Amino acid sequence: MKNLDFIYNRKSIRKFKDIEVQEEDIIKMLDAAIHAPSPKNQQTWHFVVIENNELINKIADIVTKNHINLAEMAKEEKQRKLMMNLLSYYTCFRNAPVLVVVYSKEYYMVEETILRDNNASQDIINELKFPNSAAQGIGAAIENFLLAATELGYGTCYMTGPTHSKIEIEELINFEKEGYNLMSMIALGVAEDDVPNSPPRKKIEEVVTFIK
Repeated sequence: MKNLDFIYNRKSIRKFKDIEVQEEDIIKMLDAAIHAPSPKNQQTWHFVVIENNELINKIADIVTKNHINLAEMAKEEKQRKLMMNLLSYYTCFRNAPVLVVVYSKEYYMVEETILRDNNASQDIINELKFPNSAAQGIGAAIENFLLAATELGYGTCYMTGPTHSKIEIEELINFEKEGYNLMSMIALGVAEDDVPNSPPRKKIEEVVTFIK
């Protein structure tokens, strides 16, 4: 599937060279991101691009502190060890020249308004909102960003783990746009030479059902 190489060549990169990412390339990635489909075309995303190494390190310090504190709260040693094993993955953006912080606002559903106006139960409302349309739109935009970065010769790592520290990170970044909250992060840079192999994927027959 040579024409799909840009998909299969994408990997999660956690080690980066000390090389600047060209701003014109970042703009190309962001432009690809905002051309993603979004539910009802609400385009709920906003991208904060951080190129300040000191600020990136402060974010990593916050994540490290909170992660260790959370691990120490574990009731079982197995859970604590699992949490600590995850720390390097949650803070791999520390050595990235660019960190893209992805925000989203709430997805507006007229269906929810109609149901609430008719005194629908919270269970019914929860079922309606379960697909989390805002997150689905963000996911599509992020995938476009990652694939564009790969095509342009950069490495990326998409992360949601650090969001256990979202409140402190939001306060540190001091980005203010009414109704928007931190959803995820993308580490971006030129990958080190020892690019990891892609982890195994489930077989098609495990994850696909055809109905004819």
